[in-house]
Amino acid sequence: IVIAALIPTLILFHLVCAPYTKVEESFNIQATHDILTYGVRDFIFPGRSGQLQLEDQHDHLTFTGPVPRTFVGALVLAGVSWPFTKIIEGVNPQITVRAVLGLWNALCLLYYRNGVESAFGRSTANWFIVFQASVFHIMYYASRTLPNFFAFGLVTIALGQLLGRPRVQSHSWANKPQTFFLIITTTGIVFRSELALFLIPYTLFLLFNHRLTIACIITFGILGAAIGLSFTIPIDSFFWQSFPLWPELSAFSYNILRSQSSNWGTSPWHFYFTSALPRLLSNPLTYILCIPFAAFQPALRQSVAELILPNLAFVALYSFQPHKEWRFIIYVVPPLLTAAALGANWIWTRRSKSALYRVLSLTLIMSVIGSLAANGVMLAISQLNYPGAEALNRLHALVPEHQSHYPGGSGEMIVNVHMDTLSCMTGITRFLQLPAPPLADLESASSMNTETGAAEKLFWVYDKTEDEEKLLSPLFWEKFDWVLAERPKRVIGKWEVVETVRGYAGLRTLRPGDEDDGVEGGREEKGVGEMIRERNVERIWKLVERYGRRGTGGWWVGVKMEPRISVLKRQRDVPIPTGGDW
Repeated sequence: IVIAALIPTLILFHLVCAPYTKVEESFNIQATHDILTYGVRDFIFPGRSGQLQLEDQHDHLTFTGPVPRTFVGALVLAGVSWPFTKIIEGVNPQITVRAVLGLWNALCLLYYRNGVESAFGRSTANWFIVFQASVFHIMYYASRTLPNFFAFGLVTIALGQLLGRPRVQSHSWANKPQTFFLIITTTGIVFRSELALFLIPYTLFLLFNHRLTIACIITFGILGAAIGLSFTIPIDSFFWQSFPLWPELSAFSYNILRSQSSNWGTSPWHFYFTSALPRLLSNPLTYILCIPFAAFQPALRQSVAELILPNLAFVALYSFQPHKEWRFIIYVVPPLLTAAALGANWIWTRRSKSALYRVLSLTLIMSVIGSLAANGVMLAISQLNYPGAEALNRLHALVPEHQSHYPGGSGEMIVNVHMDTLSCMTGITRFLQLPAPPLADLESASSMNTETGAAEKLFWVYDKTEDEEKLLSPLFWEKFDWVLAERPKRVIGKWEVVETVRGYAGLRTLRPGDEDDGVEGGREEKGVGEMIRERNVERIWKLVERYGRRGTGGWWVGVKMEPRISVLKRQRDVPIPTGGDW
């Protein structure tokens, strides 16, 4: 139980350490926010404001993206998260939503782990958990609202149906390959069309091993497609206000048939094998030692072949697609780590038989510890990749300090903020934004504390305009009080840079005597607890460096930081009092 608890514990730990999101996750996190906040009533009864109100409340109608994405995952996630965000007072809704998704993927991995135990024994299942817990990409991304991680849990459950071989054919076992086929087909229809490629080698494998018939493939293929379409077409047509709509068909047409995915970059054919898979498996001994070792044991050879051949065939097939990302092949990690766990268990259970096995066992333990340590460093670095979110949080703290009511000015009751593209791509979501003024309260929003010149209550209006023509107009910038910008010189008008948030820009080796200027603020007299509460990762890095270099003779790997987002405040001219105004 303790070993199995590593998976949910580490997923939640990664979530708490890095609670912000990036652009790849934006559609689903924004959609989940909008469903939680506004519900679906306005789609049925638009009200007086009609389409304008819908576009204001629902991010996807303004920022549509190149292709529509499915709302099925966001709708389910919002529904499951709703009781926690509405009933529990003071809960962080973005962290709650991500925790629900992360725990779902953790439960799916534990379900798969139970299948490994049933097929290969508890010791192998424990090695699987240990290897899986040391995979940074899954622990870090399991709670992130990428479409691939909505699909990941379902695919992992499906793969659990294929573990092991029965000694006696039974009705319940006979249904397992069919269940696998049904789940993968449904998931591919709704979430990720690339799962069609995933099915090809597995279908051939199951046919070759007489575990699935052509009649079953046709029957369950049609059934899975019907189930998937019955979810995605009504739900997505409703939210996108376009009928009939099948988002994954649109994505397949855009990315594959029209080859538009290449606009996001291309990689050589071997990328998945030489770069992505080694990074995904994390621990190099899993593929250098454990899998080859298991493959050469006659007792394990058949099981290892069943675990790795269909998955490597899928990776080879997908390698012909020019645009490649590690997340497209994330589904192969559990089966490959299961093969590695077979090899590790074979070595571990024979550690008392020879010095070689004892050395290899010790090496495996050290490799797991090293992988976990490396993952800790990667997590700490990853925290520095969200300058947009950090800048917005700083802005929310700065505005009350700078708030004033200038004679003849507009006051600061409603704070208008423009956020540029990089800010929105590096952590800003609607969950982080503060309340906007209700339409009914706009007229009363002018009540000011005249003694202090400060607004009694602040409302916030956020703008994410990307249109270059509008951004070049001086009139466009007149309505904003504050701006978050990557390049302050492009902001037209008279502005003051109040603060600059820096972001990760790589690593560099520090020699004895070198000063690391990459992370600033380390010399401020603040305790570690306060730094953690403030999420001041830069200062924590500096603190670790300061004490770490004492033990390494001055050598260290420093983090390079560069200015990313500037927080700009409008400089308003205060009228000079004349005549009776003196």
